[in-house]
Amino acid sequence: MSQVKSEDKRTRRPKETRRRILDAARDLFVQHGYGATALQEIADRAGVAVQTIYFTFGNKRALLKELVDVSIAGDHEAIGTMDRPWFREALATETADAQLRLHVRETRGILERVAPITEMLRAAALTDSGIAELWAHDADPRFTVHATAARSLVTKPGARTGVTAEQAADLLFGLLSPELYLVFVRDRGWTPDQWERWTHETLSSQLCAG
Repeated sequence: MSQVKSEDKRTRRPKETRRRILDAARDLFVQHGYGATALQEIADRAGVAVQTIYFTFGNKRALLKELVDVSIAGDHEAIGTMDRPWFREALATETADAQLRLHVRETRGILERVAPITEMLRAAALTDSGIAELWAHDADPRFTVHATAARSLVTKPGARTGVTAEQAADLLFGLLSPELYLVFVRDRGWTPDQWERWTHETLSSQLCAG
């Protein structure tokens, strides 16, 4: 029994260290900007040696990429959005509105985590070409998720007649963007609940019949 507990502690400790580093990086990147934040500052905030950051992530760019990935996922599991239980559940719903309602609700959770770092990430990419290259060879993952959802939604009972999967994907991509979320929640003071209700109602009027 004591050996099992010891192994659990050894497994848990690196995960906790990784989480502290990511939390510190998120706070400092948002507060001061990516370029202005030194790894030593992150190490000090996380309570680790700077060498631990290099050992854990490799370099500052890799740390930023994992911060983005974790913010999207909401946890530290290496599971893509389209393999997440909520996304599979949404695809399996019987009606267009049921899928849309679940899709908006879960996307809200992602945006609550991702929207605050969006502007920092954009500014970082402008000053460091290596950051843009981290995602340069991939299709826009956010659009891929919404396009997959759209192809399912337009085939279900209750979908609005004449709306193509391409049009539905564009509407989901645009209205469920971090930029628009920030306009309403940060700039105009809406609560996330208000944003979720309005977004569902607006998308429903465009994508669902009746």
